[in-house]
Amino acid sequence: MQLPEDQLRAGHIPADVYRRLPPGTDVRRVVIVQEAPRSYTGPIVLTLVVVTGSIAVLLVIAFVAQVVAGAAVAVLSATSGLTYTINRAAKRRAVSK
Repeated sequence: MQLPEDQLRAGHIPADVYRRLPPGTDVRRVVIVQEAPRSYTGPIVLTLVVVTGSIAVLLVIAFVAQVVAGAAVAVLSATSGLTYTINRAAKRRAVSK
């Protein structure tokens, strides 16, 4: 029994706790309550939820921006004859020999 926790589990009362007991206390009826060790599950899960939520919000904003831009181009081309084309053809470089 090297650690105070081992002493408490074995039912021994440490000297500093024993000195604080009021006179006439039955030592056999003393119960020592220890605080439970801190659990890190809650903060880790909260961090994961916040990160996942942030990513989901950014994806929704990107999707909405794309839909709004497409609708704006469609309305402008239908009403004012304005056209918008995207040239996605790849430019090939000539290989010099």
